[in-house]
Amino acid sequence: MLLVVGLGNPGAKYANNRHNIGFMAVDEIVRRHSFSNFRAKFQGEVAEGNIDGERILALKPKTYMNESGRSVHEAMVFYKLPPEDLIVIHDEIDLIGGKIRVKRGGGHAGHNGLRSIHARVGINYARIRLGVGHPGDKARVAGHVLKDFAKSERDWVERMVCGVAEHFPLLLSDDNSAFMSKVASVVNPPRQKLHRPQSLKHNARQQGKKED
Repeated sequence: MLLVVGLGNPGAKYANNRHNIGFMAVDEIVRRHSFSNFRAKFQGEVAEGNIDGERILALKPKTYMNESGRSVHEAMVFYKLPPEDLIVIHDEIDLIGGKIRVKRGGGHAGHNGLRSIHARVGINYARIRLGVGHPGDKARVAGHVLKDFAKSERDWVERMVCGVAEHFPLLLSDDNSAFMSKVASVVNPPRQKLHRPQSLKHNARQQGKKED
């Protein structure tokens, strides 16, 4: 069993904040893979499902970001899960908007949700870091993450959370590189080369001959 946690703040006023992209991604995983409905448990909301034969518990802590570790720890104790069976999805200001990275272990880099989880369960868990960009000034970080995504950002945000949900099975086989590559291709799909019809190519050649 894996515990998949999306970080964010509860309530409608925070729903579209950059800080809540973890909630958005977990919601899409639950929807796409036909999990059970969310129900209140572990100081949060949980939904259960199965992806490629792996039992998954999705959790959205309702403790507010800074106390996320309380909810996560309660779920892990109940199911007797080690940190290695925990995946946390969160916003990352040190990545530009639309970029994604997967890592295990390491510091919390000032992210208060991760700081709380570190304090309760240790550091040896996996993180899916979803880039939301940096405001350029440390003093503006709190205001940046607690603001809604701009209209110009909503398209890539939707593609990113859909890509995370669609390609999540790759994480279950420890293919992090393929997962990141697939999500990146959803966020920034390759441009298709336009092919001119043969008739247009022929006409262009004929026009060139006339000009000669």
